[in-house]
Amino acid sequence: MTPARRSLEGLALGDAFGERWFPLFREPRQAYDEVRARRTPEEPEWHWTDDTAMALGILRVLDEHGEIRQEPLARAFALSYDADPARGYGHGMHQLLPLLLQEPHRWRELARELFGGQGSLGNGAAMRAAPLGAWFHDDLDRVVTQATLSAEVTHAHPEGIAGAVAVAVAAALSVRREPILEAVAARTPESAVREGLLRAVEVPFATEPWRASDLLGNGQRIRADDTVPFAVWSAARHPDDLTSALWTTAEGFGDVDTTCAITGGIVAARTGLDGVPQDWLRRREPLPGPRN
Repeated sequence: MTPARRSLEGLALGDAFGERWFPLFREPRQAYDEVRARRTPEEPEWHWTDDTAMALGILRVLDEHGEIRQEPLARAFALSYDADPARGYGHGMHQLLPLLLQEPHRWRELARELFGGQGSLGNGAAMRAAPLGAWFHDDLDRVVTQATLSAEVTHAHPEGIAGAVAVAVAAALSVRREPILEAVAARTPESAVREGLLRAVEVPFATEPWRASDLLGNGQRIRADDTVPFAVWSAARHPDDLTSALWTTAEGFGDVDTTCAITGGIVAARTGLDGVPQDWLRRREPLPGPRN
């Protein structure tokens, strides 16, 4: 299995696992108790969300073109949305993706029009970026360039782009078995995301996950700078143990499907699904067959 496919598998597992902890499935007190007790969610099927749907779009474009091409990527995102718009897409994507379905060549203009002309600074470009980083892991400069191109299609704001760059670099370093936190911060553009990563460098791995999420953000604000630092910290805390990384990330709660998707994509780029309980793998919604 290629590093990109390993990353995608971990991203989808984290996405589906993290989704279990939202109030739709269990009330907050129950979720807190079960996460702290490391109790596997009992639902027989764990469905993944827009995090995985958009990551699949990235890999389709990479498989076809060997690099990010923005109009085909806009079309891939729009087609995935059109096929199943109930995957949990955010407000901005409900506005943007139907327009891209009709006019994918206008992606630059349409993405910039979101949120009063500022573009999206949300975590959507980051949540799907790990497999891209794994794909280009042997060239970190290209990881940065390709992650930027992938983000711009939907997230024109510099913070949204910085989040994608940070996650992609983290996944590439994971494949390379290199330390993550300081190196990711060094390659992330000047931004609040980068400032959060620099704070994460100073948070000891002995810190309780809930405390780390208080310090770094847990995605509750649906912004890249409120999401990426904690997810990358969790991945760096458990570089060789996907299961522990996901439990740590879930303990931060917040936008837990997205934080777990990011952490899962980074760690699994190295580990694949080795060591993950078989009942987790049976429960997770299957992915389309490998294309890479």
